[in-house]
Amino acid sequence: MTNEESVVSSEERLRDEFGSLRPALVAHCYRMTGSYQDAEDVVQETYLKAARGVDAFEGRSSLKTWLYRIATNTCLTELNHRSRRVLPSGLGAPSDDPGAHAFADESVAWLGPLPDAVLGDPGEVVVRRESVRLALVAALQHLPARQRAAFLLREVLSWSAAEIADVLGLSVPAVKSLLQRARVRLDELDLDGSPEPLGPEDERALLDRYIAAFEAEDTAALRAVIQDDFSLEAVPHPTWFRGVAVCLPFMERTFAVRGGAVRLLPTRANGQPAAASYHAGADGVPRADGLWVFTVTDGRFSRAVKFHDVGLVTAAGLPDRL
Repeated sequence: MTNEESVVSSEERLRDEFGSLRPALVAHCYRMTGSYQDAEDVVQETYLKAARGVDAFEGRSSLKTWLYRIATNTCLTELNHRSRRVLPSGLGAPSDDPGAHAFADESVAWLGPLPDAVLGDPGEVVVRRESVRLALVAALQHLPARQRAAFLLREVLSWSAAEIADVLGLSVPAVKSLLQRARVRLDELDLDGSPEPLGPEDERALLDRYIAAFEAEDTAALRAVIQDDFSLEAVPHPTWFRGVAVCLPFMERTFAVRGGAVRLLPTRANGQPAAASYHAGADGVPRADGLWVFTVTDGRFSRAVKFHDVGLVTAAGLPDRL
């Protein structure tokens, strides 16, 4: 085989491997960055870096390992220039005033969701569901970047300490220390629990009940599908609410002041139930205005977070208008 043929063969192998691995790389970079859009950018840069260096790839590791190495280090470089991403509940205590002004603040580095449609194969979504839970991804943002990388490579990808050390340019003892500190920090954080999930049919039935109640502006029906300590957040609004005594009056006020009907279409994000939101304007055309992500605890919704980003709706495979 000539050198030119060898390069072509390497490029074809890279395209094939990258194509099959791309959803997993996006999930990995999302866990690292806390942003689907940032993850997409990092994965694209990963491919460009790999394409430029593929002819020098010595094959000491698999192409898969090599791509994860590039992606992880690209994430680390990006994170050197970024603030920690947060949800509204990561900024302070909830408001106890349902009439509180929920202002937008675009200066905050907000955490975003990951539509399940991005992950492709439904079987792969199930495998990765726990590792992309919204509460876990939010908690991961509290870890320093190298701790986060070491934790994800070990706990999600099952890499050895030696393999992680090679990627991060550290000694094995240093990696083990990173892992220990990461686990201690995550244990300290108040994560949502991981209760036994509802079956797909029961979960969809619960979501359908919520959607019907929300579209009908029926707070009594909403009360029947949410927990007493239900929390309500909306990115990019720092103000958030917890408890039915505050959340339901806030929703009633929102229903009363908004103009035009709202439609919700069921979907999934972060391995959790989700819904795309559409608001009809003066022309009567329902246009997408964001994505809701719900947390289920003991058979009811315990949390709802709305992300005001139309791009998330289309990333979930849904139209930007109805």
